[in-house]
Amino acid sequence: MTHENEKAFEIVREFEVDATPEQVWEAITNGTGGYLWPMEAPEPKVGGKAAFGSTVTAYDRPHHLTIRSEDVGFPIQSVNQLEHVIESRDGGRRAWVRYVHSGIFTDDWDNQYDGASRHTDFYLHTLREYLTRFAPRPVTFAQLDGGEAATAPDALAAVERALGLADDAAEGTRVTVHGPQDFEAVLDYRNAYFVGLRTDDALIRFFGRNHWGAPVGISVHDFAADADAKKDETAWQGWLDGVFNRPS
Repeated sequence: MTHENEKAFEIVREFEVDATPEQVWEAITNGTGGYLWPMEAPEPKVGGKAAFGSTVTAYDRPHHLTIRSEDVGFPIQSVNQLEHVIESRDGGRRAWVRYVHSGIFTDDWDNQYDGASRHTDFYLHTLREYLTRFAPRPVTFAQLDGGEAATAPDALAAVERALGLADDAAEGTRVTVHGPQDFEAVLDYRNAYFVGLRTDDALIRFFGRNHWGAPVGISVHDFAADADAKKDETAWQGWLDGVFNRPS
């Protein structure tokens, strides 16, 4: 089925990371919960099954992985493809990665592309944080979204204020965070769309999806030995709901 407004897109990023090609491969196949969300690992062969009904179209461990779906499952996109090309650097101690996300959007192309492009930068940053600071520690993953009030144009700004982040707090700054309980963290990512916090045992990510008409969301990648996904979700959901129920 074709759509009148369908249009191809391609988002390309290249970076180096202090991890071996094998470590990068392990992260993108078996360790996705450490930086993205938990997914079924792809079958190790061309034609194999991968997450969300997609298919492996290139498989050369640890150098080349492509996964493609032509049944994405929602109406604004008809094709989705993710490709990773990984090369060794510095005698195998580091890796160079080329990441390409491509496909076809069928509606609202500019908004969808903007959201996908900005999310890509945040996810790949989190991948590098995971690889260099946490892998291969087991991860417990939780994610949650705010309610209708969290779609407001200033919703992420409200979250930042509730966290206690000063307007001039820059990436790399150590901050005291007013979350479900106060804790110390490094502000490892910050722009108008996303906030990333890193502790000794977790990566906590705040998604300003209000910029694209959706509610602010939070994901918690918890590497503590006693991590509890339900506990993390409940604590942060209560906190996030409280942000938008406070008197102005």
